[in-house]
Amino acid sequence: MGEILGPKRFAAVLTCAAIFAAAFLPLPVAAQAYPSKPIRVVVPFPPGGAVDFFARVVQMPLTEMLGQPLIIENKGGASGMIGADAVAKSPPDGYTLLLGNIASLAINVGIYPKMPYDPVKDFTPIIRTVDVNYVLVVNPSLPVKTVPELIAYAKAHPGQLSYGSAGSGSLPHLADELFKATTATDIVHVPYKGGGPMVTDLLGGSVQMTIADQANLMPHVATGKMRALAVSSPRRSTVYPDLPTIAESLPGFEATAWQGLVGPAGMAPDVVRRINEAFAKVMAMPDVRQRLLSAGLDPVGGSPEAFGDFIAAEIVKWSKIAKSVGARAE
Repeated sequence: MGEILGPKRFAAVLTCAAIFAAAFLPLPVAAQAYPSKPIRVVVPFPPGGAVDFFARVVQMPLTEMLGQPLIIENKGGASGMIGADAVAKSPPDGYTLLLGNIASLAINVGIYPKMPYDPVKDFTPIIRTVDVNYVLVVNPSLPVKTVPELIAYAKAHPGQLSYGSAGSGSLPHLADELFKATTATDIVHVPYKGGGPMVTDLLGGSVQMTIADQANLMPHVATGKMRALAVSSPRRSTVYPDLPTIAESLPGFEATAWQGLVGPAGMAPDVVRRINEAFAKVMAMPDVRQRLLSAGLDPVGGSPEAFGDFIAAEIVKWSKIAKSVGARAE
């Protein structure tokens, strides 16, 4: 005959059994170490631009470092706002991130009368990734080889030249509008849904010029399919030291872009720190760093807090510039 347990002892046995069984239950997702599943990184532009280039360079090293696949999703449109809005409305669990840039996180505020998200309130800043060096190029069919020659040609042919941009509100849009305002020239804006489509038309001659990222343009300059006139940074490039700056012809002219990683508002600080550290380590790898530098992308890094402060300051800065040159979304 088995022993008949008293009420107290029976309750104790049940408690022990429950604890033993619980030990074999799977942990809740929230308690598992991050990351425990693939991470989706939204690039809010089509393939072929500087943001997409950066994402592809760091994709595999980050996959190896984090132990989970890094899935890149190109979701272009509205100067990066369609992809950015999708991330802003995603769960803040660290598995949907935005590789944003100067347009989607700053310039658009001063360009568009209404945005579907607030770049400060609706995102968690994670890390400023790279600064993006820009270059002024023309289709080689245009009979100019210097900035002064381009200005003279534009003045002699008002309304006949066109420049391409990665979309209304992108830095190429503002940079070219600043060029027009500074030189008092009439050059037509042709916006595209990203840097890739713009480059295609520039190669074909549908547009004749642009000021855009080196990563997107310099490979075509190397093959002779585009002609570089100058860089738009305040100093000459260490990679292309023979190229003058636009400022050497137009004192004070500067247009430099940037990129950075954010997630939806409300992300857990430990998850933010984990992602920040992984990106910083990957960007410091010698081979990754060299690939970025060769494409005109200067690794930056820094804390989430510093990136948040930077975004806020950039919104103020570029809103003033957009107003001064009269740039509005078309």
